[in-house]
Amino acid sequence: MDKARKKLAVVLFNLGGPDGQESVQPFLRNLFRDPAIIQAPGLIREALAWFISTTRAKEAKANYAKMGGGSPLLPETIRQANMLAEQLGTRWPDHDVRVWTAMRYWHPFTEDVAREVETWQPDETVLLPLYPQFSTTTTGSSLNAWRKAGGPETRTVCCYPVEPAFLDAHAALIRKSWEKAGRPENIRLLFSAHGLPKKIIDAGDPYQWQVEKTVEAVIRQLPEFPDYQICYQSRVGPLEWIGPSTDDAIRKAAEDERSILLSPIAFVSEHVETLVELDEEYAEIAEELGIETYIRVPALGQDPVFIESLANLVSDALERPAGLKSAEGERFCPADCSGCPCKSAV
Repeated sequence: MDKARKKLAVVLFNLGGPDGQESVQPFLRNLFRDPAIIQAPGLIREALAWFISTTRAKEAKANYAKMGGGSPLLPETIRQANMLAEQLGTRWPDHDVRVWTAMRYWHPFTEDVAREVETWQPDETVLLPLYPQFSTTTTGSSLNAWRKAGGPETRTVCCYPVEPAFLDAHAALIRKSWEKAGRPENIRLLFSAHGLPKKIIDAGDPYQWQVEKTVEAVIRQLPEFPDYQICYQSRVGPLEWIGPSTDDAIRKAAEDERSILLSPIAFVSEHVETLVELDEEYAEIAEELGIETYIRVPALGQDPVFIESLANLVSDALERPAGLKSAEGERFCPADCSGCPCKSAV
């Protein structure tokens, strides 16, 4: 390698998922023992994580069995990383570019990737979450794990809920899915995002506000869908969660005699929440309620416009002063979102 070429490391953060039936329960335990997910004292949290992972393991294994035994999240994230590396290599030909995938709750663990990147000794390290909307429970947790492991960090993109190419990719997939289904009429467009306990949002987490901003921006490109709604899925446990829930939104659509076009607005990859929860469980509810049409828009996945969005985010980060910033280059969240990692405008 030419010694004059700078080393650019890009790290894609994601949730991760079990790679086989035997790893389902330990994956769940890792998830629920995270203090960002269950905000309880250490021993209580560990006990709860063991209990939840044990009681949910059977059902979770059955769901992952439908996808070949494990989650498709890592293979798809690797494909996204490879496409991003190719595009960045074209944009930054004077750099030696490597893109890593760092998973929070299963292999390759964030902590292990941090040590790999440190060993490579990059000149620049851009941390890029595959969570477009920031939450303390997702991007915040991954950043904490990265920093605790001593991973290098020169530039970090904390969120990109209204990045133009990201919005374009969503709008195009929604329209394409509707057209592929024959442009059915009487449609309600549901934007389904992963839910969170209400107390986390009340404590200042900006996630819900950012989801709303994404939807506002996407819907401006889709005037053919005046009837739309944001809803939240994947609720677990006894706590009150933000709403309305996706299943309640489906029931309301049935009451209003509307068909459904459903976009997984906060998911960039297919995994258990989309392939089982949306495609099977919620589709079954829609069918039982007599909803005439139920169309599920794909996750962004390897969509070229989405990969372009990721490349834009890395390029913009490299052209701005170092540090942690939103895609806007400054604090994006309102002042009452105290969980926003951008403490002040740049």
